[in-house]
Amino acid sequence: MTLITERTAGCAKKGNNMQKWEYVTAPLLIHNTKQILDMWGEDGYELVQVVPGPDGQGLVAYFKRPKQEG
Repeated sequence: MTLITERTAGCAKKGNNMQKWEYVTAPLLIHNTKQILDMWGEDGYELVQVVPGPDGQGLVAYFKRPKQEG
């Protein structure tokens, strides 16, 4: 399952406006890691962090990309 949320980051600015980001979480399958990371990268997402899944097995990847204006 993928969750998309929006936050405003204080460290990245465009002019006088703060950069807005889109975030995504996605399960990271060990046997398919490169393909999953490449897919999100092609969509403009940057890997932020990888953490253990909620069941203690598997991994969850957190990605972000700049939110498109308009």
